[in-house]
Amino acid sequence: MLSGGGNCVEVAVGVERTGVRDTKDRAGGALIVSAAPRGSFIAAAKSGRYDL
Repeated sequence: MLSGGGNCVEVAVGVERTGVRDTKDRAGGALIVSAAPRGSFIAAAKSGRYDL
């Protein structure tokens, strides 16, 4: 679980897929991504591409 400023998400990492959902709205659905896009996103985030 990641937390910052009251915004929390749950992340479930599997071999083929990763799920992300809002901790406060568990019935609201989840974002599911496969391994390749997950790896690309993590690499971009680590490089600072999404920094505001």
